[in-house]
Amino acid sequence: MASEKFLLTKIIATLGPASSDVRMIKKLIAAGVRAFRINFSHGSFSDYDRLLVNIRAAQKQSGKYVAILGDLSGPKIRVGKVIDEGVKLKRGDEVIFQKKEITGGSAGYEHTFSTTFPPFIDEVNAGEKILLDDGNIEMICMSKSGKGKNAQIHCKVRNGHLLTSAKGINLPESNLSVPSLTEKDIECVAYAVKNEFDFLALSFVRSDKDIRVLKKLLTQYRVRPDGLDITGGDLGFSTLYDDDFIPVISKIEKPQAIENLDSILEETDGIMVARGDLGVEMDLAEVAILQKHIVQKCSDFGKPVIVATQMLQSMIIEPVPTRAEVSDVANAIIDGADAVMLSGETAVGNYPEETVKMMNRIAAKTNAYVKNIDDNSDDLIKYKGPLNRKATMARGVHQIARDIKAKFIITWTHSGGSTVFLSQQRIEIPLLAFGENKKRLSQLSLLYGITPMYMEQPASGSNFIEKVNGLLIQNKWAKKGDAVIIVASEPITKRGITNRLVIHYVGENIHD
Repeated sequence: MASEKFLLTKIIATLGPASSDVRMIKKLIAAGVRAFRINFSHGSFSDYDRLLVNIRAAQKQSGKYVAILGDLSGPKIRVGKVIDEGVKLKRGDEVIFQKKEITGGSAGYEHTFSTTFPPFIDEVNAGEKILLDDGNIEMICMSKSGKGKNAQIHCKVRNGHLLTSAKGINLPESNLSVPSLTEKDIECVAYAVKNEFDFLALSFVRSDKDIRVLKKLLTQYRVRPDGLDITGGDLGFSTLYDDDFIPVISKIEKPQAIENLDSILEETDGIMVARGDLGVEMDLAEVAILQKHIVQKCSDFGKPVIVATQMLQSMIIEPVPTRAEVSDVANAIIDGADAVMLSGETAVGNYPEETVKMMNRIAAKTNAYVKNIDDNSDDLIKYKGPLNRKATMARGVHQIARDIKAKFIITWTHSGGSTVFLSQQRIEIPLLAFGENKKRLSQLSLLYGITPMYMEQPASGSNFIEKVNGLLIQNKWAKKGDAVIIVASEPITKRGITNRLVIHYVGENIHD
């Protein structure tokens, strides 16, 4: 245990064919993964069953807490069936999209295609841009013809490429009435509830209304309590003690989401900067600026934030990343991300374990640098009522930790609310969260700086400090004389209140 690593920025790994067995998942946890993403866009429920069994087996064997994030597919519009060899589209080609299901590129339909969401043909207007295959094909809608089932749109190709079946369609300039949750998404939500997922990510969020649709569904499933509307810097944990709570992570990947960012942040529990579709739907040159803007806004609102997509993309096939990718990961951490996420790198890549190790190395070096330039101690997220006490205490802990050069911040957590507030202060010190609510400990493992640890309810505050003192010395995490800050309730058995802060020097005697 002497070599125990206390991670600050967390790593999320997407599971797939390259990382689905217990042995590999255990290796990824050892390398630094603290949350696993199950992408509902790929695979079947039987595939997800196997992944869940394997995650939980690997977690038990590793002795670490890890979170499980379910990523809902959302209303992704795709090209319909295309001939096997695909259709090569060139600049200047005229293309038709129609509602009737046909095989694009077949006789009589050489440049005519169908779609998985025919209503978009009614909603796209002349002059609006249409992007296919992650932006590799760009076209403009020139005109519309026909009505009802016979409606068509006529487009001209600006940038060509090979088009094959099921490629994504992005409509950055169109306002679509497509629902935020598809029928498949609703099935996946039910599955996530039944299988006790820790978080759900909502794709293609356009406004706060999309989030409310999912929150209402979760309330109906009794994994979001009635009355829990808008959450703050505590993820909504402060007033919750039940295991059955699934926070919503909203994925920012649409221009409309940028326009409505403040209202989305008000409504959501957390944010994912999904740079893949964001870089397709908006000017690619803006993505880095948008990332910084979104992460800063999350800090202002006290909402956890994940940065995702292509972070170490070259490691899908190469054992070493590019220098630019290393800088990209480091910059996301400097910006203030709670977590950085790997997608294809761990799902289908040749080097999933090596990729996580590399990301962990970058995170360790970058967090050490950030610690030397820490200037966030004046940040205070203001709340009304009892939450403001927790926010104020979190800011105070930040300042005290700097002044006494604390080795650790240690909390006893019933619901986890105060621990999340401390995490959102971005204190560059490991935050050890002790508690006996295992579900909440798993959820906390996704958040910045927190290392969750199981402990049965201590009899008293001094009893907790004595237990912690013994663990620090026994595991060689600290030596006698090191300063730690302990945050808890008084009495420690009381829920819903955090009102005790103790500066403790390892090895000193504690008496009630």
